[in-house]
Amino acid sequence: MLGWRRAAASVLLLPRRAGWRPAAAMSSLLVGQPQYAWLRELGLQEDNPGVYNGRWGGGGQVVTTYCPANNEPIARVRQASLEDYEETVKKAKEAWQVWADIPAPKRGEVVRQIGDALRQKIKVLGSLVSLEMGKIYVEGVGEVQEYVDVCDYAVGLSRMIGGPVLPSERSGHALIEQWNPVGLVGIITAFNFPVAVYGWNSAIAMICGNACLWKGAPTTSLTSVAVTKIVAKVLEDNKIPGAVCSLICGGADIGTAMARDERMDLLSFTGSTEVGKQVALMVQERFVFEDADLNLVIPSTLFAAVGTAGQRCTTARRLFLHENIHDEVVEKLVKAYAQVRIGDPWDSDTLYGPLHTKAAVKMFLDAVEQAKQQGGSVVYGGKVINRPGNYVEPTIVTGLAHNAPIVHTETFAPILYVLKFKEEEEVFAWNNEVKQGLSSSIFTRDLGRIFRWLGPKGSDCGIVNVNIPTSGAEIGGAFGGEKHTGGGRESGSDSWKLYMKRSTCTINYSKDLPLAQGIKFQ
Repeated sequence: MLGWRRAAASVLLLPRRAGWRPAAAMSSLLVGQPQYAWLRELGLQEDNPGVYNGRWGGGGQVVTTYCPANNEPIARVRQASLEDYEETVKKAKEAWQVWADIPAPKRGEVVRQIGDALRQKIKVLGSLVSLEMGKIYVEGVGEVQEYVDVCDYAVGLSRMIGGPVLPSERSGHALIEQWNPVGLVGIITAFNFPVAVYGWNSAIAMICGNACLWKGAPTTSLTSVAVTKIVAKVLEDNKIPGAVCSLICGGADIGTAMARDERMDLLSFTGSTEVGKQVALMVQERFVFEDADLNLVIPSTLFAAVGTAGQRCTTARRLFLHENIHDEVVEKLVKAYAQVRIGDPWDSDTLYGPLHTKAAVKMFLDAVEQAKQQGGSVVYGGKVINRPGNYVEPTIVTGLAHNAPIVHTETFAPILYVLKFKEEEEVFAWNNEVKQGLSSSIFTRDLGRIFRWLGPKGSDCGIVNVNIPTSGAEIGGAFGGEKHTGGGRESGSDSWKLYMKRSTCTINYSKDLPLAQGIKFQ
């Protein structure tokens, strides 16, 4: 992704290795043990309130979050009740009345300070992401860096948002476009990117003049709390109502309430089609033609397929190989997979960590079995790794038909389905036959094929790449997909327009009253 800046935080004590057992007097929660004292730097305790609307609270169920690398409990978070939700929405709407009146450049200054505050905590917050989500440490830090980078981007945007002055057909009149905030933006995020997705949305929404209400995944509630504490401190220092960036930790009941709430002027949802039908867990695709540079193909596929243990929304799921190079590429991929360093996510040598939950391990095993039943051959991996935590082998499956049900099913696990094709036309059609459409990539040196791929009969995904992986999107471009993937956009380009409403305004500064289209009414 993007380069990581130096952070002010010191080097952290790393989580203990599997097999180590604490003394009897030690807390059963990781947050209470000396080697995890760095969690206190984020304001985390054994018991944490999961609701913030200017003050911390929460009257709902208590949830314990676990470390996927060893399945040990980290800390507890008290979720929101529906009563907490109602109170928080009211306070967020009230806070918006204040925030919307602040000039956009001054709103940008507050967002700049949020970015700086995140920089100060980038290593410790990245360590929490690794501990609670399970992705390797460098990815955890990189995710926080994305939030920082979006804050920087939003600061500049705060001095640029606006509409054009258009030529009026009537003398003595001015025709302008005025952009205003939509109001309250609800943000529901998934476990796999518990910091960055909130950052993409909130930084842009805030400089546009909106208040935000965030519900993160219950399994990464500590990360939601820690991020909100950082943001809340900046708002407090600037005497801004804290409810401008409200937090409501909770389960399906809170998510359903947000989706149905007409007071939510815009809702950004990241999750599965089964849960939301708005933003799917995406089936990604990659095509490799016979003229492709295999020195690019192998590392790109490896990174896209096994990065974050296959739990990115842009993870490569389907690899289409031209029949002339199919066997060669599979052989090279198997060798590359065998070199992947599997281990504790906080170890700097680790490239591949655990799945997020035990349920994800079961989903992985079920998918492997279905692939076999539907005619696939597992040429690498396919098993659970015998060690503490939620570890499975990165897996390659060959021999399936392009329309096999499992190929069209999102598993959100490190399983790569390798499919063989003959002609460009057929493989482009196979790309577009699934219901999801976030990211796709083609590897070829044929300039004509590249532009056909980018054109109206090429990929129907929201992200269409050439000779680079499906994963690793930059913040400057609009991020989002098509079809069941949603159609909305976040982060860069003109995505800011989604967080605002447009008015076409005509101002008569003359003493006459001419009508449009030359109409006369006398």
